[in-house]
Amino acid sequence: MPLAQLITAQQLAERLEAPELVILDCRFALEDIDYGQRSYAEGHIAGAHFADLERDLSGPIIKGVTGRHPLPSPERLVERLQDWGIDSDSEVVLYDDGPGAFAVRAWWLLAWLGKRSGVSILDGGLKAWHAAGLPLSLDAPVKREGSFKGEPDPAMLLDATQLAQRLGQADLTLIDARGLPRFRGEVEPIDPVAGHIPGAQCAAFTDNLGPDGRFLAAEQLKKRFAEKLGKRAPEQLVAYCGSGVTACHNLFALSLAGYPLGKLYAGSWSEWITDTQRPVATGD
Repeated sequence: MPLAQLITAQQLAERLEAPELVILDCRFALEDIDYGQRSYAEGHIAGAHFADLERDLSGPIIKGVTGRHPLPSPERLVERLQDWGIDSDSEVVLYDDGPGAFAVRAWWLLAWLGKRSGVSILDGGLKAWHAAGLPLSLDAPVKREGSFKGEPDPAMLLDATQLAQRLGQADLTLIDARGLPRFRGEVEPIDPVAGHIPGAQCAAFTDNLGPDGRFLAAEQLKKRFAEKLGKRAPEQLVAYCGSGVTACHNLFALSLAGYPLGKLYAGSWSEWITDTQRPVATGD
């Protein structure tokens, strides 16, 4: 069974009373950091806890050193998971507005800490929930302390120094989850430098989804990433994006397609460009 799992809105609706179920609402907007909390307060899936990308799923930014969403400390993250009532055998469902851009960050973090089963993304997110005619709740979730314990897996990560040493190696497949205009350096709405890491291929995370906002079928995803991999081993793949969030979308989609989990360059583009000695490429 692949690490990545999806659940439909109807399947989740039928599981809402399950005692082992924990739901995390991961809605967020880069241009409005209070959007997620505000939207959650206006209505959420019954029983869901709110997981904020910047307060809960990221660590402190160190200007000139880290990217925009550094990984949280494992100890702090374990505390938050326990606060949300998560145990080692909990069934965890993650959602955001629809495309999974932020829910996948929580999925990756759980896998990083060792929870490799019982974690699903709501396929299509709240958009699919609404389309199914399912209700939202204004009630606060029941509070209980979870017992989850986890240790980070360093094999899931690659840092900037390690990646710089691998650039140009024949076995490296480096994929960038940002859209093509940002990859090419034609526009850069967020970071102070435009372009991409040399040798990378553009693999926009939005292309993992169909027109309905749900993930493509496994065979379609397999074909998509086979073209990126060529004859290189999937175990050598490294994913990045602007700040280490939507790169997890590509890692999730790779897993859905049956590939082994690649590595995440968590600092991503926003960290890479903090050192002017690191090379930058533009165009295709």
